[in-house]
Amino acid sequence: MNIVKNNFTKSFAVVLALSFALAAFGLSQIGFAQRRPSGAAAGQVSSLLSSLPPSDAVAIVNVKRVLDEALPKLLAENPAKLNEVNDELAKFKAQTGLDPRSFDQIALGLQYTYPSEGTTKIKTVAVARGTFNAGAIVAAGRLAANGKYLEQRYQGKTIYIFTLERQVRLLGLWDLKVGELAVSSLDGRTLALGNLDSVKEVIDTNRTGKRVNAELISLATRDPNAVLGFGGNISEALMQNLRIGNDSIARELTAVRQVYGTLGLTNVDLELMLAARTVDTYAAKNLGDTVEGLKQFGGLFINSLSAAKGTLARSALNNLKIVTQGNELQVRTAVAQSQVAPLMRGY
Repeated sequence: MNIVKNNFTKSFAVVLALSFALAAFGLSQIGFAQRRPSGAAAGQVSSLLSSLPPSDAVAIVNVKRVLDEALPKLLAENPAKLNEVNDELAKFKAQTGLDPRSFDQIALGLQYTYPSEGTTKIKTVAVARGTFNAGAIVAAGRLAANGKYLEQRYQGKTIYIFTLERQVRLLGLWDLKVGELAVSSLDGRTLALGNLDSVKEVIDTNRTGKRVNAELISLATRDPNAVLGFGGNISEALMQNLRIGNDSIARELTAVRQVYGTLGLTNVDLELMLAARTVDTYAAKNLGDTVEGLKQFGGLFINSLSAAKGTLARSALNNLKIVTQGNELQVRTAVAQSQVAPLMRGY
């Protein structure tokens, strides 16, 4: 799939949030299952997601747990890398005016457009809540921008458009080009971040008070303990742009209408849950049979992997559970943190 991203996805705020999500998904498959949040905490997460404008997909990232609990666990065997991560967090704060440790949660809203055949363009906006003072964060951003910013009034709110244009190495793992970013304070603890049009959409949504994305929010918050939860609609155009080479699998996937999932961490294991909602029970069963076949086929390739990767892949495959309930397919797996930690030495 050819995905063209707008300038916002290069901006420091959303790249920060997406990097946390990718770190959780690609490196650690993380969430937290041992602590049940209070009803008030769950309500705050839902409220933050409700601040997003109409979206094709939404996600919620618990930034504080990623930084304070997940990364220290996964980098425990690599203290040098953990020190590098902490140094990069401090540098990121100095360069952008944003302290990643002051963020509690970040809600992401994604909208898809299809400007040409085979191309999917993603417009992303973020709403962040934390222990910071939103006005102070904006002021810090103005200093980091070194005068390269504009101010615009919209619906009683001030939007700051920063032009940073600099290279940032986030968490010691990703080299990022920070371009233009629009920021507006929704209240004392909440910021909207994105391109100018996206931030205006957030302001409009919060001004009307209408709850949008209700179904997607319900999917993304199925597990209130997760570090990352997401839910998204799957359109016909999106599936066509995936260009899956296997015709049989492509036909099965055309029956999928929604996907959602969570990333979880117990005291010893890393957990992943992915679910697909299809058009009917027949489609869900066929998709489940296809995944079962891929599970059997996947075992043939484990021996070609390195020792550490092979151990992790074998554990994930052995623990893979595939369940069909009505028109929904759920896939769950878990691996020991001790099996993931050796792979972190390479980052």
